[in-house]
Amino acid sequence: QVQLVESGGGLVQPGGSLRLSCAASGSIFSINAMGWYRQAPGKQRELVASITSGGSTNYADSVKGRFTISRDNAKYTVYLQMNRLKPEDTAVYYCNANIATIAHYYGMDYWGKGTLVTVSS
Repeated sequence: QVQLVESGGGLVQPGGSLRLSCAASGSIFSINAMGWYRQAPGKQRELVASITSGGSTNYADSVKGRFTISRDNAKYTVYLQMNRLKPEDTAVYYCNANIATIAHYYGMDYWGKGTLVTVSS
């Protein structure tokens, strides 16, 4: 059984910073791509940033230059450093990872339960 657990959300003022973490645990053989998605009230879930096992990154245009995704492969953890936060960044942030296990050798997508980020004065 594989689990993804996010942490680090909360309330922050506009212009502030937060760092999200997501740790994978369970019977993991390897982790392929990892990423962060977000869903604001009344909107569809969207990709924020992703990172491959080799460290290549991809960002949504709306967060380029403000957010940085990174990962620690030894700890099965992905991070999202969010700077210069704006009210429109308010959303539930979800961690996603494609994880290979004995049952799914080529990988299967797993999701965390989400962590709420609120940007407000």
